[in-house]
Amino acid sequence: QLQLVESGGGLVQPGGSLRLSCAASGFSLDYYAIAWFRQAPGKEREGVSCISKSGTITDYTESVKGRVTISRDNAKNTVYLQMNSLKPEDTAVYYCAADHMGSSYMCDLQYDYFYWGQGTQVTVSS
Repeated sequence: QLQLVESGGGLVQPGGSLRLSCAASGFSLDYYAIAWFRQAPGKEREGVSCISKSGTITDYTESVKGRVTISRDNAKNTVYLQMNSLKPEDTAVYYCAADHMGSSYMCDLQYDYFYWGQGTQVTVSS
C-alpha cells in the first residue's frame, strides 16, 4: 500500500505560520511530482501548490503567492508546505497528492493526481 501522510496542521492565529509535511511510505517521492490541495466546508477543492520531480519547478495559486513555499527533502521522503501570514480564508483541510508524471520538470495544479493523503486540518482564527 502506497501512502501519503500529512501532518503539521492545527489552530493558528491570523498572521501566524504553519509548516505542513507530507511523508510518503511504500514508494520514493524522488520519482513523483507532488501537489498540495485544500478544501473548506461548502467550497470546491483548490490546488494550492505543486513541485516537480526535479524540485526545480513550482507553481502556486494566486491567492497564496508570496505567503506559501513548497519544498521537498528526498532524503526524508517528505514534501513540505511552509505557510506564512495565514488568513482566516486559508482555513481548510489540506491534502497532499503525488503522481508519477512523465516529465521531471513540470507540475500542474489542474492535474488529476493518483495518490492522495487523508488530509490535515488547518484552522486560522483569532
